[in-house]
Amino acid sequence: MSIAALLALSLAACDRKQDAGEASTASRPPLALQTALSQPGPAASSGAASERVVALPDFTPLMKAQGSMVVNVITTNRAAVASRRGGPPQNDPMYEFFRRFIPDVHSGGPGAPDAGRQRGGIGSGFIITPDGYILTNAHVVADFDDITVRLADPKRKFKARLVGLDRRTDVALLKVEATDLPSAKLGNSSQVAPGQWVAAIGSPFGFANTITVGIVSATGRALPDEGFVPFIQTDVAVNPGNSGGPLIDLKGEVIGINLMIYSATGGYMGVSFAIPIEVALDVAKQLQAAGKVRRGRLGVGIQPMTKELAQSFKLDAPVGAVVVIVEKGSPADKAGLKAGDVILSCDGKKIEDPDELPRLVAATKPGEKATLEVWRGGRREQLAATVGEFPADTSAASREAPAKAADISLGLAVSELPPRGRKALGVDYGLVVEEVRGGPGEGSGIRPGDVIVAVGQEQFRSFEEFNKLLARRKKGERAPLLVRRGASALYVPVELA
Repeated sequence: MSIAALLALSLAACDRKQDAGEASTASRPPLALQTALSQPGPAASSGAASERVVALPDFTPLMKAQGSMVVNVITTNRAAVASRRGGPPQNDPMYEFFRRFIPDVHSGGPGAPDAGRQRGGIGSGFIITPDGYILTNAHVVADFDDITVRLADPKRKFKARLVGLDRRTDVALLKVEATDLPSAKLGNSSQVAPGQWVAAIGSPFGFANTITVGIVSATGRALPDEGFVPFIQTDVAVNPGNSGGPLIDLKGEVIGINLMIYSATGGYMGVSFAIPIEVALDVAKQLQAAGKVRRGRLGVGIQPMTKELAQSFKLDAPVGAVVVIVEKGSPADKAGLKAGDVILSCDGKKIEDPDELPRLVAATKPGEKATLEVWRGGRREQLAATVGEFPADTSAASREAPAKAADISLGLAVSELPPRGRKALGVDYGLVVEEVRGGPGEGSGIRPGDVIVAVGQEQFRSFEEFNKLLARRKKGERAPLLVRRGASALYVPVELA
């Protein structure tokens, strides 16, 4: 038989199959909108099969109902950042560190390409009250002079005031002067479960009011250097510009604030994280009331319990948090905690995972008593600790607060070294010199980009502690500041004014 004849027979067979199937497929929804699972039905004995069709959720009503409360957050900062703040030269080992972790510190000087250029950023947020309170991420608005909020209606935009921000949870509260604004329907993230459908609305790459959908992958996730937030993990597409926007469930309720992605390439790879809405609202309430967030503190270093450690401690199960460090004079020290203790519960709440302990302690008001159940020497004991206060995030209420706090006697503008920076340098805390404003600092040898880690042999863990160490010294006395510069460390003596 010729090739042409074979081809004709094949086409005819295809046509017959298509004709036979038209009647059975005419009433089906498009494949993109269905999942057809073939299962044996009552007529299975006759060779027939029934099909169960499961429709995917329609997010159109959600977008119509909630899209109007999502805003575009536009930030600008007209300042000669490079000439004003300076930074290490490009051949300095610390250049890459500052470029990646502290992008506001540039490498140029006066006349550099960046000098005088307007910095800007873009992100998302959502309105939580009709009178203009808005939630977003702290990193979206931090260190910018002007904040503009644009509503879903592009003709409506407002100048926003930064009420306060909390870098540790990456939550910021904004306020615009307006009334009768569309506001979010707030949900309960404690009821969120892996597998449920969720949607993100935001401005990825500046494309306002973009919706992306997916499922919750996990809850209660702990991330490196992020001990206060039990993150919601999703596979929703989140990209630059989505930060600060809402994560919404199928009921149209906001259950979180979209924050970040985990990526090897810088682009979306199916793993994104959101801050639970309860955490964000607690922070917002404190920012509105006091401009800052107060957190409890014990003063211990802990590590996870393993099966092998549990056996060595004669514990029945690998639960609790193993104490490895107790800071001298801390609330934990005063309560009698020791290295080698295993904290099993805090105020009756069991510690199944060590990440739960910092969250429970942080949620306790400073000055309140916390009852700790510890495993020591093969038996359980009860200890009472008066919770201290975690060093304040002094950048929360005002952009000028860090500079004022450190400018008392040195003439330096500084900011806190972020957690990733501390990890990179191997220090517990540090202050980054952003600017030498004159006075004793000028001519002392201190440079923008230096990281101050101690005064003499005394370390500090907040702006307040740093200033107290300086205040102990007399006017005109030289204070030896231990700084990290590149790969080296050195003392720089600075005369106190």
